[in-house]
Amino acid sequence: MENNMKTQKATWFEIYVDDMDRSVKFYETVFDTKLEPLEDSSDQNIIMVSFPGDMETYGSAGALIKMEGFSAGGNSTLIYFHSEDCITEESRVISAGGKIVKPKMSIGKNGFISLCLDTEGNMFGLHSMR
Repeated sequence: MENNMKTQKATWFEIYVDDMDRSVKFYETVFDTKLEPLEDSSDQNIIMVSFPGDMETYGSAGALIKMEGFSAGGNSTLIYFHSEDCITEESRVISAGGKIVKPKMSIGKNGFISLCLDTEGNMFGLHSMR
C-alpha cells in the first residue's frame, strides 16, 4: 500500500499566560530577543505577543496568549526551542524568574535538552546538538 501522507510539522505554537508583562520579560530575557504585539484581535479578551519569526523559513512561529477562560500551566504540550547550546538559555532562566526542571542532559545521538518552567508554570524545552 502506497503512503500518500505528507510529513506533518508544527507551524505555530501558543503559550498561555496569566501575566503578559511578566511573561514577555521572561522570554525576552531567556532568549535575548524582542517579542512584538500581534495586531489582530477583534476580541478584546485576547492579548497576543509574538516571538520573532515568519511562515517562510524553517521553524515554527508562535505567540504568548492571554485569553479569558484559559489559564497558564498544567497543559500537556511541550515546546522545544532550538539553541546553539541549551546551557546558554538555561543559564538565564532562574534570574528571569523561572525554574530548571532538568538541567542540560544528553539524549544520545539526538543532542542535548534542558527542561524549564516559565514564570507562569508552563514547561518548555531547550534543544541543541552540542
